[in-house]
Amino acid sequence: MNDLTRRARWNERWTRRDYADLEPAEVVQRYSYLLPPGGEVLEVACGLGVNALHLAANGFQVTAWDYAATAIERLRTEADQRGVVLHAEVRDVIAQPPKPSSFDAVVVTRFLERDLCPQLAAALRPGGILCYQSFVREAVSDRGPEDQAFRFAPNELLQLFPDLRVLVFHDEGQAGDTDQGWRDESLLVARREG
Repeated sequence: MNDLTRRARWNERWTRRDYADLEPAEVVQRYSYLLPPGGEVLEVACGLGVNALHLAANGFQVTAWDYAATAIERLRTEADQRGVVLHAEVRDVIAQPPKPSSFDAVVVTRFLERDLCPQLAAALRPGGILCYQSFVREAVSDRGPEDQAFRFAPNELLQLFPDLRVLVFHDEGQAGDTDQGWRDESLLVARREG
């Protein structure tokens, strides 16, 4: 798939989604208290920026990047309507990753580009927090991407950030009673020491 086709697909996707159907990711809802208060937060591949809006409304200085211009336009409009201040930018994070030591926190949800992980970890300032959540291969439903390459293998999320201190890791896989618990995704909250 070429770049223009890929962009068109993502722009179409974000045109159809409704903010009323969206809520912040589990990793943001449950663990944003671990972020440095008032810190500079980058949300990568933000989509409509529900996490960015939530964090900005709770006192963080938020920058949100996405590949799709439609998503960023809608995020800016939604932020204005809510009276929330944030910086939203169309950016291909793979081609233009964040600079080293440039943010107090980095948030990534439902996006997986393994080769980008070292740059995401390096983008954290000392004491900075990574919040990462995405789909797993050992899922109990069909939620998420069909292509297994865009899903985490067991414990893979831990292995992608070996230099960060793990604060929270969650991946239930298919263990136990799969009708209970929080399934289909893995999450990591980790800190850059130093």
